[in-house]
Amino acid sequence: MMPNTLAKNEAKYKFLMITTIILIIMAILISINAGYMKIPIADVIATLFGNGTPQNELTIFEFRLPRIFMALLVGLGISISGAILQGISGNPLADPGILGINAGAGFTIVLYMFFFQGTVFITGWLSIFIMPFAALIGGFIAAFLIYIISWKNGRVTPIRLILVGIGINAAFGAGLTIFQMKMEPIDFMKAIVWLSGSIWGTNWTFVWMIALWLVVLIPIVLYKSRVLDVLKLGDSIAIGVGANIEKERRFLLFISVAIAAVCVSVGGGITFLGLIAPHMARRLVGASHAKSLPLAALLGALLLLLADTLGRVILAPMELPVGLVISVLGAPYFIYLLIKTN
Repeated sequence: MMPNTLAKNEAKYKFLMITTIILIIMAILISINAGYMKIPIADVIATLFGNGTPQNELTIFEFRLPRIFMALLVGLGISISGAILQGISGNPLADPGILGINAGAGFTIVLYMFFFQGTVFITGWLSIFIMPFAALIGGFIAAFLIYIISWKNGRVTPIRLILVGIGINAAFGAGLTIFQMKMEPIDFMKAIVWLSGSIWGTNWTFVWMIALWLVVLIPIVLYKSRVLDVLKLGDSIAIGVGANIEKERRFLLFISVAIAAVCVSVGGGITFLGLIAPHMARRLVGASHAKSLPLAALLGALLLLLADTLGRVILAPMELPVGLVISVLGAPYFIYLLIKTN
């Protein structure tokens, strides 16, 4: 590639990153102002700089900002997880929600809620930090089943991966329904809303918990971006350049499931976001994961924050679960990709 072309691509990448960050900042200000109790932008800015009323400080710092940061982190994590799955499987339709990883994580979360949450041994902040590990178990069970059943003739084919994933998704969905029917009515409704994908009831403890996981896991993904590029070239070429493809796939699958699980533990079942954001990033900056992964993360954060804001205002004072909003936007795009993909 010519030096001028490289310089133009680099300038385009920086422009897109800066533009997306600016859009996220604008979306944060809009989201702070949105909701049943509206706060003028001037008052929002004054409160952020420490000059607001006690009521505005309580509303913004204890209710809206934790929810906003949670939406940004969950959107970022799910998008990265989807990008990894698409890279290691060679399947442009791969997504943690579609493949059943979210359903597996959700299943063990519901089991945890049913048997353990609120007991004398697991309460308060301890419960918040145990939930990701419960989700991790379910996500790994789902991923293991998908990987084993999809394996045929020494490899995992993209079409088998998506079909097996849909089947695993349905199986865990049935298990979820069984345990939901055994719950108390209040817990049942909470589980329904949560599994639909919901950024509500959050606090700064949730935010710090998911941030800690992502700060550890995402740098590993970025470090492995070249491995994802090699895997995208196909097994024969990857083996030819010396890559241990199955070892790398298993490791990256582990990271993808861990990121998806921690996001499901706090945000519920949000489907299609891990499909949309990586596709948008690749269309804008190309197939290089060193560039598409950071942009996909920012786009996913922006999309989920906008969807959560829309869900809060469209039927105010009622709220639509953010997962439903994303599904309404993502399902047509999934159908379009399904038609276009060979």
